[in-house]
Amino acid sequence: MYDRMQALTQEQMTKIHDASMDLLQNVGIAFNEDEALEIFKSNGFRVDGKIVFFTEEQVRKALETAPSRFTVTARNPEKSVAIGEDDFVFVPGYGAPFIALPDGEQREATMQDYDNFCKLVQTSKSIDMNGFMMVEPSDVPPETAHLDMIFSSIALCDKPFMGSPVSKQGAKDCVDMAAIVWGGMDKLREVGPVTVSLINSLSPLQYSDEMAGSLIELARANQACVLASLIMAGSSGPVTLAGVTALQNAEILAGITLAQLVNAGAPVIYGSTSSAMDMKTGGLSIGCPELSAMISLTAQMARFYNLPSRSGGGLTDAHTADGQAGAESTLALTTAARNGVNFMLHSAGILGSYIAMSYEKYLLDEEVCGIIRKLVKHVEVTDESIDVEMIKTVGIGGQYLTQPKTFQLCRTEFHLTDFMNRQNHAGWKAAGSKGIDQFATDRLSQRLAAYEKPEIDPAIEDALSAFVSKRKNG
Repeated sequence: MYDRMQALTQEQMTKIHDASMDLLQNVGIAFNEDEALEIFKSNGFRVDGKIVFFTEEQVRKALETAPSRFTVTARNPEKSVAIGEDDFVFVPGYGAPFIALPDGEQREATMQDYDNFCKLVQTSKSIDMNGFMMVEPSDVPPETAHLDMIFSSIALCDKPFMGSPVSKQGAKDCVDMAAIVWGGMDKLREVGPVTVSLINSLSPLQYSDEMAGSLIELARANQACVLASLIMAGSSGPVTLAGVTALQNAEILAGITLAQLVNAGAPVIYGSTSSAMDMKTGGLSIGCPELSAMISLTAQMARFYNLPSRSGGGLTDAHTADGQAGAESTLALTTAARNGVNFMLHSAGILGSYIAMSYEKYLLDEEVCGIIRKLVKHVEVTDESIDVEMIKTVGIGGQYLTQPKTFQLCRTEFHLTDFMNRQNHAGWKAAGSKGIDQFATDRLSQRLAAYEKPEIDPAIEDALSAFVSKRKNG
């Protein structure tokens, strides 16, 4: 297939791999978590203080047990998803402390906002999984907020959900709550992954105690983890994208190795949202073309190791759902989908370089996800789909509108939008001359009003509620 984006050669990917192995063998990775250091020591790794050194043989042995594809089981089995190889998922935004308002202002996010996004995910035709920390709620204690968010993710939505990597205890809480839903720890391990959690390295060449501890707990319970690096080129990493790719590759491989030492076969995703520092402001830019270039490079390196990949999303530096937001987000999302990324976190809602979630932007991004899914769907080329006989029948100067096949396929063959404007100018004016961001504001109340809470066993919901209360009280 022809694509003008750079396709790394085997030689180039091997060069990146060799550079990463040089870093892992001679510089090492700092793990600021005692159990992680003990796991490495007990498996024969050289450890000096908090620094772990990796041989190529040790890394390759870990890669051999990491699956190339796995299924995340949903509370509603019909909504389970596969991740890896040709299968991909769209997942909402993550980690925003603010809600972006239509007038460009921001306010602190609340637990009600988190619940609203759970409801939007549940009613979405395009978003495949529920998130975690879609916003950081300001009105609940931060030390127990993960309990409230996990409870809402499970009770308000029956799609697969993201887990809690906020701390080792937070990860354990997530596993314990999943075990309540699936009938105990033994059954949970038998089912396999029901969550996917985001484990970020601390660039350059470190893992924090929270991230390493969470990774250990989640891998031990056979729950999936994204091992991700967010390097800011020119600041926390080299100024060249080739250097960033080698550095992030070393960090990701170190985390994957730890996961496989804890539980050989634990599902992992090779991930990145590395991008560039804006040399004018000194801040992170996620709307720049360098982010999309890194998406492509990351997807290719994941395939080099036969692993699922994470990157991309509806990412923008804009602070409102305007033309900049649409252009930057669509570039990142389309690049991720066309380059084979399997887990597209931040697919909907993000504004301002991760600082805010927007309801309007969520709905706009959701529509783009549906369009992209249609874009990458292969066109069926068969005698029946070509239908030369029909073309001959219509002949020169005829019309196809009243052909039986048109009636048969008119509702399914094309992407039918009820969101993007396709009216003529007069029709658009008659409907109020609204821009798509204004239309999204109007649509939000309709979507939330149409939400119906999915069925959940009352005994399970009560048990989850009791668990949350017990943990909060001590």
